Amino acid sequence: MSLAQDQLPTQIEETKIMHSITLLLGGKTLVASLEDNSASRDFLALLPLELELSDYGASEKIADLPKKLSTLDVPSGHSAKVGDLTYYAPWGNLAIFYRDHGYAQGLIPLGRIDTGKELMKFSGRQKIRIEKAGLIESKQLKSHSNKESRIQIISAPLMVKR
Repeated sequence: MSLAQDQLPTQIEETKIMHSITLLLGGKTLVASLEDNSASRDFLALLPLELELSDYGASEKIADLPKKLSTLDVPSGHSAKVGDLTYYAPWGNLAIFYRDHGYAQGLIPLGRIDTGKELMKFSGRQKIRIEKAGLIESKQLKSHSNKESRIQIISAPLMVKR
C-alpha cells in the first residue's frame, strides 16, 4: 500500500528562546512570555516598571508607558485574545486583554500571559509591577506539507537486514 505524496505531512520541531516576565498585581504573580520583535525588546529594556492599570472598553487593562516602543519589524495590527500583552502604538500604551477583541490597526503583540490571566478581571484602578524573570525555551512540533520534504521521505532508500 502506498500513500499519495500529499498525504505525508512532515513534522518539524521548532525551538524558540523567549524572555519571561512577571507581573505583580494585588499580591499575586502572573507569568508571561514575550514575543521576539522590536517592540517587545524595547518593552523588556524598560523593566522593571511600576504602572497603574485602568479598564478600557470592558475588554482590556491599559497603562501609559514611559516612552514609545519601536515598531520596525511588527505587524500593522493584531486580533487580541484573552491573556495577550500588547502595545497600542497610536497611544503609546500597554494593553492587557481579559476578553477577546477583534482586529485593531496599530495593536502590536508583545507577549502572552501564561499563568494568572484571570487575575486581570478586576474593577477600578490597580498598580502593577512588571519585572524580568529570565529566559524560557519553547518547543513546538509543526506540520508542514512541504513537497520537497515529502519527496525526500518517499525516495528515501529502504534498508532491509537479511
